[in-house]
Amino acid sequence: MTNCSRVPGFILQGFSGIPELQTISVAFFLFVYIFSFFGNISIITAVTLDSHLHTPMYFFLKHLSLIDLCSTSTTLPRALFAAMAGSEFISLPECAAQLYVFVFCAATECFLITSMAYDRCLAIYHPLTYGSTMTQQFCCALVGVAWASGLLFSSFHTVNTFTLSFCDPLLEHFFCDLPPLFRLSCTDPHKHEAIGFAVSGCVIMSCFALTVLSYIQIVATVLRIQSTQGRQKAFSTCSSHLITVILFYGTGSSTYMRAANGYSPFQGRLAAIFYSILTPTLNPIIYSMRNKDMKAALRKLYLR
Repeated sequence: MTNCSRVPGFILQGFSGIPELQTISVAFFLFVYIFSFFGNISIITAVTLDSHLHTPMYFFLKHLSLIDLCSTSTTLPRALFAAMAGSEFISLPECAAQLYVFVFCAATECFLITSMAYDRCLAIYHPLTYGSTMTQQFCCALVGVAWASGLLFSSFHTVNTFTLSFCDPLLEHFFCDLPPLFRLSCTDPHKHEAIGFAVSGCVIMSCFALTVLSYIQIVATVLRIQSTQGRQKAFSTCSSHLITVILFYGTGSSTYMRAANGYSPFQGRLAAIFYSILTPTLNPIIYSMRNKDMKAALRKLYLR
């Protein structure tokens, strides 16, 4: 019979169960974190200081970079410290806090991406009324709703997960994430998993549907533009955001829209590297490499 006594915490297995790969992984992800940290900080600073970037699109981008910075800082430093110092144990309250912040960041990013799609849709579909619609107050309201919704969504998932009992302390992951935690439950997690799946499905699919509808309207509008140069200019304003959408939904949905009994620790860690580390790291590159105004602002920032 399984011992269902509540464990005091978990032992994080890290990036890999193979010691040699663990050492290489630490060096690689330390470099990635430093790059992600300074990349997102640069975006936030450039948008704040450059008056030319005080527009709705860059206002949303600044908050997206802040969320990406929080997301990587929630998972990577703890995992890197555990691997280097040999302190793999994480207490139950620490694990709950890490899960709460990480899910909050992921959910808020989902709402921000939807707001950014709506902003691009209005800019291309209704350019004449764009300025009167996307006011500073309205942008702040959209960001406020995104942050508040992220807090509520994260609170639900944290409570839904940690009302379970855990009897196995070995967490085959490098941070406290939902799928591997469900696998460690010694009580039947199916009810909790079904409720979490339903709530996540409704929220994620609603945001995804609104984003897709925005891009359908964008594409339809761009195709009606007569000149090739005009079409390219219109589409270039949302191409960076489109890449972010593909990365975000393509990597995260493969893990969170799957049942716990079908979860593979190796595939879970691999997917988590993409949605929790690489995507937040790539966002500053995507927006700076494909945007002349952002490149000019970053150049000015570094020349100071």
